[in-house]
Amino acid sequence: MIYDNIVKANFISRPNRFIAYVELEGKKLTVHVKNTGRCRELLLPGAAVYLEKAQNPERKTPYDLVAVEHDGKIINIDSQAPNKVVKEYLERLGEYDLIKPEHKYGDSRIDFYMEKGSDKYLMEVKGCTLFRNGTGLFPDAPTERGARHLRELTQAQKAGYKAIIAFVIQGEGIDHVEPNVETDPEFAGAFNEAVNTGVQVLHLKCKVTPDTLNIV
Repeated sequence: MIYDNIVKANFISRPNRFIAYVELEGKKLTVHVKNTGRCRELLLPGAAVYLEKAQNPERKTPYDLVAVEHDGKIINIDSQAPNKVVKEYLERLGEYDLIKPEHKYGDSRIDFYMEKGSDKYLMEVKGCTLFRNGTGLFPDAPTERGARHLRELTQAQKAGYKAIIAFVIQGEGIDHVEPNVETDPEFAGAFNEAVNTGVQVLHLKCKVTPDTLNIV
């Protein structure tokens, strides 16, 4: 996955989930944040951030904030990126006869439905940007939707599908993700139930640069 027109700026503050103030070429600028999670450990005053210029020149926020430097490493925080890189990854593998994004199952839309021979797969993708003590933690804010998706995967596994939860690790140096029990015990409970039912867990490591994100 490649971004166009990336520029480097310095983070100032984030007044709400959707926008941030940054300093770019000596000027204060309002930009869109492509992640509604908290990102409190990452978006710190003075942090180097990477912005992608919006394609619509009339937009009120002329840039999207897509990545941030933290502890000498670049972390992609674009919440739309994980599904894009997973689609590229699945197509690159060439193992599936069918790959269909946004598949309706139960009361949810699951990120991917795949077929391989007579086997049917459901995969839900989650991007991980919170890292502590060498481990990725998900989520960084309570997510009722995330727990619901896990319960759907659990039911699908029981119904004969091969169900998968795939964590896209959006920073380098981390190879494992665990449920963030402290932040979202409901998600953690749904995760443990899913694993005990046989839902497969994938930890997808990525190569991250200011303008690329790729599963390795």
